[in-house]
Amino acid sequence: MNIILAGMPGSGKSVVSILLAAKLGFKAVDTDAVIEESHGKISKIFADYGEGYFRKLESEVIEKLASIDNTVIATGGGSLINPKNCTALRASGKIIYLKTEVNELTKRLKGDLSRPLLFGDMQANLKNLYDRRAKIFEAAADYAVQTDGLTPDEIAEKIVELLK
Repeated sequence: MNIILAGMPGSGKSVVSILLAAKLGFKAVDTDAVIEESHGKISKIFADYGEGYFRKLESEVIEKLASIDNTVIATGGGSLINPKNCTALRASGKIIYLKTEVNELTKRLKGDLSRPLLFGDMQANLKNLYDRRAKIFEAAADYAVQTDGLTPDEIAEKIVELLK
């Protein structure tokens, strides 16, 4: 069984995945990191080939990761938009939605220029993404963990308690 972390950019998926994996004795894998290892920076992929191409790469990575076990998978913020990804991830384990409000996301991501969908007015772009994605995360998740005001370790601990 895998644990899949889903949520908005800045919700803590990447950091929490490492901490949670250590607590559970699992491996941690970040879908964005896997894509960057073989294809370069995500912002460059978006600039050169567009979001559609990136989403195709993302789906390929998710399909491969869903076939392994005992892994905490940190998904990209838009991974669950594709129903095929939701199905593959759900079949491989439990999906945990790291629910984080827009104001908190804005604080966490201040100065981060690596996220192409947030270029420009970050708070407005986050709000737009949140409005489109929150229902998808809620529907896909086995559990939701409110992350506002919590450290990554506290979030990981909450998840461990949920899984007991």
